[in-house]
Amino acid sequence: MAGAGEETGGGKAGEGKGVLLVTGGSRGIGAAVCRQAAEAGWDVAVGYAGRREAAEAVAREVEAAGRRSLAVAADVGDAAAVARLFEQTEAALGPVAALVNSAGLTGLSKPFVDSDPEEMRRVIEVNTAGTLYCCREAARRMARSRGGAGGVIVNLSSAAATLGSPGEFVWYAASKGGVDSLTIGLAKELGPEGIRVNAVSPGLIETDIHASAGDAGRLQRFTPQVPLGRSGTAEETAAPIVWLLSEGASYVSGAILRVGGGR
Repeated sequence: MAGAGEETGGGKAGEGKGVLLVTGGSRGIGAAVCRQAAEAGWDVAVGYAGRREAAEAVAREVEAAGRRSLAVAADVGDAAAVARLFEQTEAALGPVAALVNSAGLTGLSKPFVDSDPEEMRRVIEVNTAGTLYCCREAARRMARSRGGAGGVIVNLSSAAATLGSPGEFVWYAASKGGVDSLTIGLAKELGPEGIRVNAVSPGLIETDIHASAGDAGRLQRFTPQVPLGRSGTAEETAAPIVWLLSEGASYVSGAILRVGGGR
């Protein structure tokens, strides 16, 4: 299995939808996007921060679907690392036609008055600044005025952006509010460049993000608030993301799609 910046060599070249870069592709929603996108015909670069083995496992699943893949490490909170992420992806797979910004973290769940400034800074750095950096690199390559062919970007927001996450991680909610604003602004600015920009806003989804926040029972506690009566899955969240990448969504831009069971 190839490591960071090294093409795996599996799958079919020169066919399909093009090259998709997914940050945070080693787990949860990002990994589900990688798998479903491969089935839809995308070659996929699986971006990851520290879970190399998990990212390589996802890349193998992409190859098993007949597509080319790459597992590549990058801290999206570092603008220079993001530039290298795109360069490595393009060197191995070709021009990036689509980007899904799935990398993110919440920090530990706690009241705002007990929050850790360094933890808050890191959440904003990854969730908001990281999405900014990735969108910037994508836009510079996709923009028609710069010789690109256009493209599509889907950002991962959160229902927290409008619910606020009081008593849990309001800084995370704020970071995702920034993603919403970015999505709307970029859709307007980049539309003339042939780039569609949308966001998906998940609600209570069954991933390990809750345990990572130190609140493993969070899903069970909030599920009664969901009109559909249950939490969602990573696969159910990935499906609309992959649809937004498709020609079926060719007139959809500037949308923030809630995937939250009605909550």
